[in-house]
Amino acid sequence: MKNLLSAFTIALAMTGVQASAQDVAAMNDLEFAHIAYTADNIDIRYAHLALALSDNPKIHEFANTMIRDHTAVNEAALGLLEKLGATAQDNAVSQSLNANAEEIIDGFVKLRGAEFDAAYAANELAYHQSVNDLVENTMIPNIDNAEVKALFVEGLEIFKAHETHAEMMVKALK
Repeated sequence: MKNLLSAFTIALAMTGVQASAQDVAAMNDLEFAHIAYTADNIDIRYAHLALALSDNPKIHEFANTMIRDHTAVNEAALGLLEKLGATAQDNAVSQSLNANAEEIIDGFVKLRGAEFDAAYAANELAYHQSVNDLVENTMIPNIDNAEVKALFVEGLEIFKAHETHAEMMVKALK
């Protein structure tokens, strides 16, 4: 069950982002902002679920880091949008991310203990790999506004550290 769910969550996390990468490059900065904001909120939801379902202190530490860092980046993004007098624009990629997240959460709530911890860690690794790749290789090269680009670059640095942390969690839980 654990391996099946881990494979399922990884596939969902990756499909929702990578399948749409070619379409993302044609989007505008406000659509990029919505995708990033959505991805951050999803990871915050996953983290709250981890705090509720896991007893593992390392999982709790990671989840609290996710909540803190993703909330901070979203607050900075909202502040920048307000400064620019702009509103993030919902799009098909954001909607796909949300739909996939619901399926992943539905799978998570059925797990407990080490099984949940392994699935959560594997999903966090796959999620950060996919989103970081999309941000680095598709969004950042196509962002027009210098301030928006700077915020994405700064956020990517933080989220690459999350990816490394998630990779260490996956190894430690094997």
